Amino acid sequence: MPLHPQCRALLDTFVAAWPAVDYSRVEAAEFRTLMSGPSPFASGDEVESISDRVIDGPGGPLRLRIYRPHGATGSLPITLYFHGGGFVFGPIEGHDNVCRTLAQRAGTLVVSVDYRLAPEAKFPAANEDALAALRWVRANADSLRADPARIAVAGDSAGGNLATVLAHQASAAGIALRHQLLFYPVTDARFDTGSYRDFADGYLLTLDMMQWYWRQYLPDPGVASNPAASPLRRSDLVGLPPATIVLAGFDPLRDEGRAYGDALRAAGVLVELREWPDQIHGFVSMLGVLEGAEQALDFAARVLRRACAVIE
Repeated sequence: MPLHPQCRALLDTFVAAWPAVDYSRVEAAEFRTLMSGPSPFASGDEVESISDRVIDGPGGPLRLRIYRPHGATGSLPITLYFHGGGFVFGPIEGHDNVCRTLAQRAGTLVVSVDYRLAPEAKFPAANEDALAALRWVRANADSLRADPARIAVAGDSAGGNLATVLAHQASAAGIALRHQLLFYPVTDARFDTGSYRDFADGYLLTLDMMQWYWRQYLPDPGVASNPAASPLRRSDLVGLPPATIVLAGFDPLRDEGRAYGDALRAAGVLVELREWPDQIHGFVSMLGVLEGAEQALDFAARVLRRACAVIE
């Protein structure tokens, strides 16, 4: 399937607007400045409330942003969300539209985690923050008017990596999760797949960019084989919660997402893999510009609603 015309128009706009980046020399602070600015995308669904909480994290204060849907009654399920950005940039406001939309359409409390970023806080700092956020929402579920027995984890790109690694951490800690929702997740620090070859440049996320992200994130190259950084390299995936993996056809990360789905299935984990073959990396957050974003978020909301339904 060819690239969707809406994606082609968006890429042409980005090429005209963004300066070229030399990934052999650019520093994280400079890169964040280049990536900042007003979002061209729609703000997502209206929700009842959005509030920020600051909790004690492993590296200091850790900010959480909590989205409560309109019409919510009773004790809500919780979706713990981790934003993308190559482990290097955020902030959580950049994924506000995704969190709003999932909260309202799935009828879930969404808690977005403002985890520490690399290179100032390298691996495994973000993983530590993820686990701290999970423990906090479980311990404070009553005050959140939420159900600690119905928690899903979700994230996009680097956030998808953090979400699925958190599923491993939770399993090891004896914490039961209902689901893991992964939008085009980063699952391996290798760059040898067919999709990396076919989409190395020209489709928003590039090979050079991903290699730079990993250099910022890892304390040294040898850590790339650690399954807490590259979950595709984990030898035992048995017992993890069911997973939904959303992929884009024109994405360097497509094949590692497929491979992770295959690995989960081989371990007996229930997996639904849904690919939008004419879309690019990051498309789910591009509301108002790409019709695929609406479709994918509708689908994801249905998944969460089903996964977090009350079990009698």
